[in-house]
Amino acid sequence: MIQEISISNLGVITKATLPLGPGLTVVTGETGAGKTMVITALSLLLGRRADAGAVRNGADHALAEAVVRLDPDHHALEAATHAGAFVDEVGDKSELLLTRSLSAQGRSKATVGGRSAPVGLLAELGQELVAVHGQSDQIRLKEAGAQRDALDRFAGSGLARTLKEYQRTYRQWRASSKELTALKQDSRDRVREAENLKLALDEIDSLEPLPGEDENLRETAMKLGNVESLRNASLQARAIVDSEDFESPGITTLAESVRGILAQASDDDPALAAFADRAAELGILASELSSDMASYVSDLDEEGPERLAQIEARRADLNKLMRKYAPSIDEVISWAEESRQRLERLGSDDTRIEELEDAVVQLEQKVSALATDLSEARRKAATKLSKRVSAELTALAMPDANLFVEIGDLPELGAYGQDQIEMLLAPHAGAAPRPLGKGASGGELSRVMLAIEVVLAAVDPVPTFVFDEVDSGVGGKAAVSIGERLAMLARHVQVIVVTHLPQVAAYADHHIRVIKTSNGKSAAGAGFTASDVITLDDTERVRELARMLAGQEESDTAQAHAEELLADARKMVESLVTKSAR
Repeated sequence: MIQEISISNLGVITKATLPLGPGLTVVTGETGAGKTMVITALSLLLGRRADAGAVRNGADHALAEAVVRLDPDHHALEAATHAGAFVDEVGDKSELLLTRSLSAQGRSKATVGGRSAPVGLLAELGQELVAVHGQSDQIRLKEAGAQRDALDRFAGSGLARTLKEYQRTYRQWRASSKELTALKQDSRDRVREAENLKLALDEIDSLEPLPGEDENLRETAMKLGNVESLRNASLQARAIVDSEDFESPGITTLAESVRGILAQASDDDPALAAFADRAAELGILASELSSDMASYVSDLDEEGPERLAQIEARRADLNKLMRKYAPSIDEVISWAEESRQRLERLGSDDTRIEELEDAVVQLEQKVSALATDLSEARRKAATKLSKRVSAELTALAMPDANLFVEIGDLPELGAYGQDQIEMLLAPHAGAAPRPLGKGASGGELSRVMLAIEVVLAAVDPVPTFVFDEVDSGVGGKAAVSIGERLAMLARHVQVIVVTHLPQVAAYADHHIRVIKTSNGKSAAGAGFTASDVITLDDTERVRELARMLAGQEESDTAQAHAEELLADARKMVESLVTKSAR
């Protein structure tokens, strides 16, 4: 539940702290005092859309903070800690700090457990922690999707599991159907693509290009185009190596002479023997060089003009492939491999179509079966929900009202099954059931929503419920009944209510008043208005209820009436506690 809410520079509230606790907390105050800023602060903390207009005039930013206390195994804590939030351990509970700041320019920032977090995380946590109901939420209740969600929540975990399996299968069915349709519609394009790929691969395969062949042939062509100059250079170099001319001996001869001189002198200094060996090695290297150059010249003589013509023809064929398919032969080979795989996939489309046709039939059968299971579960739950909500409406001073949950068939299967859910209200005896919002006044719709939440709280509660003037449009005995049902709901969960009805406020476990103050005009001539938030004790509660009853908190008659309201409410709450203890 929410332990505390702190507000700074939000609307008319400069700075306020609302200490909350278990049970029912009511927030009251004069019109315009800023009661709804409590709801605005909660909305910010729950990740809802931020409005820069909510920042107090003259302030740079507004800030809302809440301390939430939960059981250590609550799944909201798992999501928070996964995002890096720090969680305080207080006894056997865990505390989490949520903050949201809003600048006057409309920018907002959020933190969860002291760590910066996306606003979406606040929204995710908010769904697990708080259910907010106000006049706008009454509008939401009129929507078919919200009514379906309410019924599904009431149906419980069994339907939730079926719905999860249905949606998983439904997505598979839709994806397979989409792929099958695409394959059938694009069959002619695929046939043309396959024919073009086959022609290209035949052309490439007929030439059997080798990796790097284009570069190798280019180098060979350059070599054959300069045979004479290469032969002359090789012959001249070989002559220098092998020359036996006395006046200009070759390298081989010189190396042998060096070796002989060093070998003779090695008797006087053995170190020269090593030099002699190296000179011998030099001679051997020179001899090998001469032999290799002789072979090179022989090969040049064998490569005639015919060989050059063959190479140029081959290069022309390879260049044709490179113009068509890729800049180099290596890339042409790579393209061919990819195209071969693509051709295999295209060739297997007929098999894939047959597989998809079988899969679509099987998935459709499974989806239909699961949709039928959903419908059966919803019809059973609808009957129970109608009875329980109608019983709650009787307790909310609508004794002749009945809620009907009708389930019809959609034209086709959808993401939530085949059911069209519609909640109908017959507010009076003999009245024909009509859709919510058409057959109910604002006050009646408020009580319908409260009745639904009281029923749902028994099967799928969140820790905290917040009601923003959902008692609008009601009074008298109906207001007392709403107070009783809110007190009943508060036996199971934390309930926070912004109200203008003393009959509702009398049932509070904690009573918070928002007080508007004004200092007239400032030196600049502008008015200054602010609101403060205080927690009322018993005496102050009597005065506040008297103000709400008659507008005169000092009136003895009004205070006596207020004390009577409080006494009656306490008796009713005590009876609830006694019943729950049995």
